Amino acid sequence: MVKEQFPNGYRPLMDQKHTEKAIKFVKDTFERELSGELYLSRVTSPLFVPQGSGLNDELNGTERPVSFKVPNLENQTLEIVHSLAKWKRMALADYHFSSNTGLYTDMNAIRADDEIDAIHSIYVDQWDWELIIDEGQRNLDFLKNVVTKIYSALKRTEFLVSELFPVCTPTLPEKITFIHSEEAQKAYPHLSPAEREKVLVKEHGAIFLIGIGYPLGDGKSHGGRAPDYDDWSSETINGYHGLNGDIIVWDTVRNDAMELSSMGIRVDRETLLRQLDLRGENYKRELYWHKRLLNGEFPLTIGGGLGQSRICMLLLKKAHIGEVQASIWPDSFYKEAFKHSLRLL
Repeated sequence: MVKEQFPNGYRPLMDQKHTEKAIKFVKDTFERELSGELYLSRVTSPLFVPQGSGLNDELNGTERPVSFKVPNLENQTLEIVHSLAKWKRMALADYHFSSNTGLYTDMNAIRADDEIDAIHSIYVDQWDWELIIDEGQRNLDFLKNVVTKIYSALKRTEFLVSELFPVCTPTLPEKITFIHSEEAQKAYPHLSPAEREKVLVKEHGAIFLIGIGYPLGDGKSHGGRAPDYDDWSSETINGYHGLNGDIIVWDTVRNDAMELSSMGIRVDRETLLRQLDLRGENYKRELYWHKRLLNGEFPLTIGGGLGQSRICMLLLKKAHIGEVQASIWPDSFYKEAFKHSLRLL
């Protein structure tokens, strides 16, 4: 039986014409607020990278990148990016950015193996951002400070959207709550990671769940993280690990959790070697990107991605990502959308 994608009785608050105007306003506003908070400059980014360079984001390590050969490049194989997690750090070095400044970019990707549902699509659009930091900022307090700034940008955008489009009533709490995944596991050992997230974010409205990737007390990690961008293995406090996490909010339309961002302080040389060893991926030491990091050519950074379509969904009170993003959907989705007086893009 196919799971229903829309809540019972759902009707969009605005028609498609007004929705398109609102999408542009959300994106323009949040982009401006984010860049102002973190001192980020916009840069142009690639849609594809060379296979075998180590530049592509391997996500959980099982997803297949879309690839193609280019005859005019001696049949070299290129891959559509999953995200720009590693490319951004290389760009900061090559573009000679200074400390405490950074970049952001409109990232468009294809994740052919992603599930397709109300908040997932094979097309991914997000703001990928990266900020140069120094050694003294590689700590939990600094991570939380950056998360707070991002959340402030989101809150201001929500307010401005509600001013221009009054049907979009603000629902985000005043502050974001920080919770370590180890604490979540101890509090709800009988629940799956996704179930823990739902319980916690329903209670608090917005959370930053810290420590994604390192094994918890039950021997399992809260979620997957590649070993070569976020630092998920450094010990912080109370024997907990991880200088990374996810921003998750409560979606009042779907009555469910919605992850908006995956982010973290990035690996340094020591952490990269440790995490490659933990994952049994030491062969990556010989890849182009990894050799440059190990040779000390990249700055220390913090960075992540913020889902553009999900933020539009949240602030415009949409029930399906297909209302704010053009992609391909199963036939059953189109039929269900028609019953709710809307069409998927």
